[in-house]
Amino acid sequence: MTHTGVLHMQRADASDAPALTDLANRAYRDWIDVIGSKPQPMGADYDDLINKDEVWLTGPRDRLKGSLVLRQEADHLLLWSIAVAPGTQGTGLGNRLLDFTLERARNLSFSEVRLFTNVKMQSNRDWYARKGFCETERKMIGTKHVVLMTRSV
Repeated sequence: MTHTGVLHMQRADASDAPALTDLANRAYRDWIDVIGSKPQPMGADYDDLINKDEVWLTGPRDRLKGSLVLRQEADHLLLWSIAVAPGTQGTGLGNRLLDFTLERARNLSFSEVRLFTNVKMQSNRDWYARKGFCETERKMIGTKHVVLMTRSV
């Protein structure tokens, strides 16, 4: 499903790392109490992610509205992180970011998008399921119990 509204995405560069860290902290902070620790994107090294992955952003660079971290694997595109600023949540931006991810996978000739989310993030798991993702595995990543989910594109 394609959602209405123009989404202006741009690739992040090294100068965007502080704004990406700020966005992750704002977008994920409410999950700390739910999972008992900081979600992985809150502790990420965005300089490193920008260098090795595709990091996309939308909104003014000094106050981002949303971001994606996409990793090209051998046989799929990994949606490593999707972040939406708290004041923008509920506006459909997350849906549009996911649409962008699926289109990016098609453009890169991948037939599948995969992601992982904390097992305790039930509303996220439910949202991904409504978007066509299916749970494929549960495992530990570091100290976090995660659910791996997959969707064909």
